[in-house]
Amino acid sequence: MSPRLEHKLLGDIGATNARFALLAEGGLGPVEWLEVARYASFTDAVGTFLNQHCQRLRITDALLAVAGPVEDGRCTLTNCSWMIDADELRATFGLAKVHVINDFEATALALPDLTAADLYALGGGRAVPGAPMAVLGPGTGLGVACLVPNSQNPVVIASEGGHATLAAVSRREDAVIDVLRQRFGHVSAERVVSGDGLENIYQAICTLDGMDAPLRKAADITQAALDGTCPAAHAALDTFCALFGSFAGNVALMFGARGGVYIAGGIAPRIVEFMARSEFRARFESKGRLRAYLEAIPSNVIMHPAATFVGLKSHAERDFSTSR
Repeated sequence: MSPRLEHKLLGDIGATNARFALLAEGGLGPVEWLEVARYASFTDAVGTFLNQHCQRLRITDALLAVAGPVEDGRCTLTNCSWMIDADELRATFGLAKVHVINDFEATALALPDLTAADLYALGGGRAVPGAPMAVLGPGTGLGVACLVPNSQNPVVIASEGGHATLAAVSRREDAVIDVLRQRFGHVSAERVVSGDGLENIYQAICTLDGMDAPLRKAADITQAALDGTCPAAHAALDTFCALFGSFAGNVALMFGARGGVYIAGGIAPRIVEFMARSEFRARFESKGRLRAYLEAIPSNVIMHPAATFVGLKSHAERDFSTSR
């Protein structure tokens, strides 16, 4: 990118990875990844990115999507100790404007720009044009948001829906949740529908079945389930997909998301074929008298590797003048 152009810093900041890219005259540069655990603070990570990639560029503004609730331009990440503060960033890096939004707000803004090639369909009917579109996704946490399309000014409802209380639909799931309740007290959807959540399900199943299975991280549980080398891992991933489907159906009902339900995050694209064979869609639709309502709603996994940046670019180009 030309050093003479004004550049905007875009960021997708989670508890595991911080991703940055530059926007200039409608052109989005490559997305660079930094591991959150390597940096004591968010400003350290920003400084590293700017020093490595932007020393001769003019960075005027920043638009950041962050994994947590935002209030007055500030956010402490839900699953990380980093504090992101618009005022601090402006002062530290000499930026004119810094705008901080929820990460799933940014992902929701990307939905109208995604194509069939960016999606993996998991079933359902046809999206209703102009109807609300819901996006949710498990990663380190569980994000939830809704987009109400409008050609001039789409409205995004950001939420902390991932922390809503989880409901079971079988005695087996009751037992799994009871194990987790003894450990955590409140068992939210995020406690099972996330990377840590898959680990929690796996440990609960091992406890219930008296299995002497080794402790595993989410990636190892997933691989063992896909390889068929561990019954506990396979049962955990099955349970994960079933509970995910139930929760996704709840989100569709709560937002009236007849424009479709979209699954983002780092986990779903890795297990999309497993999800397609799982109970996910059956549980999505299994809502008693509202079954027909849910059957008509399409559900898709977002396969685009940088969908959040598509939304950030849309936000920046549409109305950066209101940023703080």
